[in-house]
Amino acid sequence: MLMLTAVPCAISALPRMCTRYVSPEAAAIERAWHIGRHTPWRGGEIFPHRPGAFIRAARDSTEPERELVIGQWALVPWFAKTPKLTYSTCNARSEELADKATFKDPWKHGKRCIIPAWSFDEPNWESGKNVWWRFRRVDGAPWGLAGLWNTWTDKTTGELVESYTMLTINADAHPLMRRMHKPDPKLGPDQQDKRSTTGPARRSRSSSRTSPCGCTARRPKHAAGCDCRKRSCSMPVRRT
Repeated sequence: MLMLTAVPCAISALPRMCTRYVSPEAAAIERAWHIGRHTPWRGGEIFPHRPGAFIRAARDSTEPERELVIGQWALVPWFAKTPKLTYSTCNARSEELADKATFKDPWKHGKRCIIPAWSFDEPNWESGKNVWWRFRRVDGAPWGLAGLWNTWTDKTTGELVESYTMLTINADAHPLMRRMHKPDPKLGPDQQDKRSTTGPARRSRSSSRTSPCGCTARRPKHAAGCDCRKRSCSMPVRRT
């Protein structure tokens, strides 16, 4: 069983949602996910609309390899006029990916990715005011959070802008994550729709060879829609 630690942290200037995480540096990411090529990346605190690192299936390789990409944390959809959006796309509800205009094209084309993170923050309101809690793995390894990516093209200049979004799931039934976020007094305890990130992907100890989606060759059980035979797949793996 994967264990995590949660400690309060002082972050007063952020909105009341999960909009901050700490990214590992490139070397740590490449070690954890066996990425052979080096992409310059210093890591550190990541905020929406700022550069961040994500892992996807390598686009220029005939082999099932991963690549580390630096892009904007706020997915830019193909129909956007500019990469500077006036609405938030740093998070995406997993159950709405196939229907939301912003996310359905990357979802349809299998543009799934892994977002490495040393920690991520969630707001806790049990004291009556917002106290940000920081979540880390107790084994010291980085999280592998689920995401979608897209490459936006400026029709005027031809500039390519890489971007990504972090997926969330309903956490109302989770004993710890259901305590995060400000409750809606108009809704019951089981109707709050508290949100949490998804992941991390777990690698089998019995095999060191993995596919771009993090799956091993030894009978993995995938998340819905995952097929590691497709090079575009980067979904986290569910194991029993």
